[in-house]
Amino acid sequence: MNEKRTIIRVKDVMKTDFGTIDGIATVEDALKRMKTLKTAVLVVNKRHEDDEYGLITSGDIARHVLAKDRAPDRVNVYEIMNKPVISVHPEMDIRYCSRLFADHDLVRAPVIENRTVIGIVSPNSLVLDGLYKIVQ
Repeated sequence: MNEKRTIIRVKDVMKTDFGTIDGIATVEDALKRMKTLKTAVLVVNKRHEDDEYGLITSGDIARHVLAKDRAPDRVNVYEIMNKPVISVHPEMDIRYCSRLFADHDLVRAPVIENRTVIGIVSPNSLVLDGLYKIVQ
């Protein structure tokens, strides 16, 4: 039986509306931005061409600021962000992307093309948008 598999790519399920922030910004700034954008994750911009992107999540803020009773206006994003982050290519099959998420316990990954973030992918988008298309 030579059954053709449906391939859903990361670019088909990624969110292209994502927020960014500079590492020098305060956690208070990040919280306000997250609230405004209704998101729990921000991409931390590169400082220069040879730098890498970072990510800051509400979980990072909970662990490193809230739980330690630190003042959000006195902690910079770069102090608690994850960097470098595991990123994925827009052409990656969602099956491999999902395996990467499972192997590395990821909650989000930036989608990078030509050294620029073009989207964000999460397990929810892989399953609810990607796997759903396969079972249709």
